[in-house]
Amino acid sequence: MSSLVRLGNALGVAGIALVLLMAFGAQFALKELPCPLCLLQRVAFTMCGFGFLLNLRFGSQPLHYGVILLGALFGAAAAGRHVLLHIVPGSGSYGSPLLGLHYYTWSFLLFLAVIVAVAVLLILSGGGRPEHDRFDARPAARFSGVVRLVAYLLIGVTLANVANSVVQCGFGECSDNPTSYWLLQRF
Repeated sequence: MSSLVRLGNALGVAGIALVLLMAFGAQFALKELPCPLCLLQRVAFTMCGFGFLLNLRFGSQPLHYGVILLGALFGAAAAGRHVLLHIVPGSGSYGSPLLGLHYYTWSFLLFLAVIVAVAVLLILSGGGRPEHDRFDARPAARFSGVVRLVAYLLIGVTLANVANSVVQCGFGECSDNPTSYWLLQRF
């Protein structure tokens, strides 16, 4: 894998981890619980992040890019649905805006950016090579330095989001307009 492709994948992991951290931080700082569509968007960002992480760990492969693209398409669909729910004037919005746009609008734009970034990374990783030479034959790379930190950050924020979802929704369906945590209501 070329150093430029490796850097692009590392930036992808870091960017996704940062987005998830910002969403998680805004949830607690602004006391705004994520709705079910917001939680789905977080799952989609996680899929994208782990696809980039797979590329860093096992080499650039079309299968890993497929995971990223499926996550981004799923996230764009969830975010697009969220945008359409609030696009009509007077229908209200969900959450606070950031730089004039709501989080779900930013999510939609970020998922589109991920799709474009994956297309560029696929081109840079040598999509024009012969079929027998298409997979990176190098042995799996060990994480070191900043890549290791970012990998652990993505895994940690993913686990925190899973725990947060259980605390917020329990093991059933989430409320359409959550106002409190499910677990806190039980005790």
